[in-house]
Amino acid sequence: MTDSTAGTVLRSAPPAPGAVDATVVVPGATSVTARALILAALAAEPGWLRRPPRTRDTLLIAEALRAMGIGVEETVSSATATAPDAGVPGDHGESWRIIPATPHGPADVDVTGAPGAARLLLPFAALAEGEVRLTGTPDPASGSPAGTVAALRALGARVDDGGRGAFPLSVHGTGPLNGGTVALDVAADPRTAGALLLCGARCNRGVEIRHVPSDPAATRPGDPGDPGALPDRLPHLGAVVASLRAAGARVDAPESGGRPGVWRVAPGALLGRDVVIEPDPVAALPFLSAAMVTGGRVTVPDWPARIGRPTDALPDVLTALGARCSVDDHGLTVVGAGPLRGVELDLRGPAAAATGSGAGWVAGVIALAALAEGDSVLRVRRADVPDTVIGDLLALGADITEAPDAPAAAGTPGTVLRVRPRPLRGAPPRSAGPRRAAVAALLALASATPGASRTTGPAIDVADPGAGDGAPDGDTTGYDPSDDGGGGTAEFRSRWRAMLAGRLPAAAPRNRD
Repeated sequence: MTDSTAGTVLRSAPPAPGAVDATVVVPGATSVTARALILAALAAEPGWLRRPPRTRDTLLIAEALRAMGIGVEETVSSATATAPDAGVPGDHGESWRIIPATPHGPADVDVTGAPGAARLLLPFAALAEGEVRLTGTPDPASGSPAGTVAALRALGARVDDGGRGAFPLSVHGTGPLNGGTVALDVAADPRTAGALLLCGARCNRGVEIRHVPSDPAATRPGDPGDPGALPDRLPHLGAVVASLRAAGARVDAPESGGRPGVWRVAPGALLGRDVVIEPDPVAALPFLSAAMVTGGRVTVPDWPARIGRPTDALPDVLTALGARCSVDDHGLTVVGAGPLRGVELDLRGPAAAATGSGAGWVAGVIALAALAEGDSVLRVRRADVPDTVIGDLLALGADITEAPDAPAAAGTPGTVLRVRPRPLRGAPPRSAGPRRAAVAALLALASATPGASRTTGPAIDVADPGAGDGAPDGDTTGYDPSDDGGGGTAEFRSRWRAMLAGRLPAAAPRNRD
């Protein structure tokens, strides 16, 4: 085995003295924050967003809203501020006050590096009075905006893209769109469908999305193109529908008695609300996993109740691996209930939708599978295979094999990962991003903590989580690495150390809507 840490001074990651017992406030979910920003900007009265994550997408959307005349005031609330000795930088009870107004141009919005923000801002810009110019390159891998542009034109928007179906482009708005019906392959692009629905209440006729498969001839009952199968396969749209209803919108959807393959938002006023941003599942996963490997208990506050949200997938997966999970007014609590079990899981649908980063989700599950007492079979999208994390585990002696699988939803390539637990020894590469730091910290905890549930011996030497530089492999893991050349990793490290030292503040139970 090649020692990829040659020339690097490794500092042992901090072990726990025993079973961990902590309440850990993790960063909020970027996708939830993005939706909440759009809905708050379209509301009839001001609202609040509590604990929004400062990620590239959320900051870009906030700045774009300001450019179009919406007030976004960033404040720190002393009522929710973290204790000063908690060792958690950036977790100071930050809140954003959103002051809605009629969006207007002229405005320039740079969407470089933020595909999620670009997808949401296009429909919002179409509601503005005046010209809004969107420039930059969100991400070549995120696909062309041509489908969104075509859908907006069907709703009455005027978009000038020079016939290229790409950025830069200009949206020439005259206020609320006429609205109406859009035919869209929802299975192939549920996020564009969700972005259109979010703005539906501000269209004169509302917005109706009808699922039309791109290739009807290839559709069989039960396939993603079958409207009757869509509600269970599109958790992202379920989350959009839940957000709209919480904001006061009238929504018809297949999962709540509506027509199969049809989603409709009626025109009407939206409520200004006080919203606590729910946790990012990928950011929560390493801390909840720590409870499992040490036989302890970890609670992540503000976890949403089980009402069909994508985040339902995380406790289900951890339960399958052997944990005891419960969701109540205190949040999601995970208790280590004995040795980890080998599992057979399909992580292609709800996982990717819940996290927005399927690779971050899959990385955490692979790490737990490597510490289980039996073999695991994980079906994932090929795009979500965390090659850097798998490489780290292989360097420690893990047995992980990959084989092609049947295509996942919307035809994306599928992969079967087989994880056979083996004794792990040596030193993985120095942590280079929050995702790899989280896996390295979990392995070190399993290796060095007395009584931990593990298949490892005490021979793993893991660099202190966060000792690396930034996140060159594109990791986010709920912590945005774009600030300070790697602040996201430092933030994860601080929370991890505080959890082990018992210095994280407990969160009071909250009242649920």
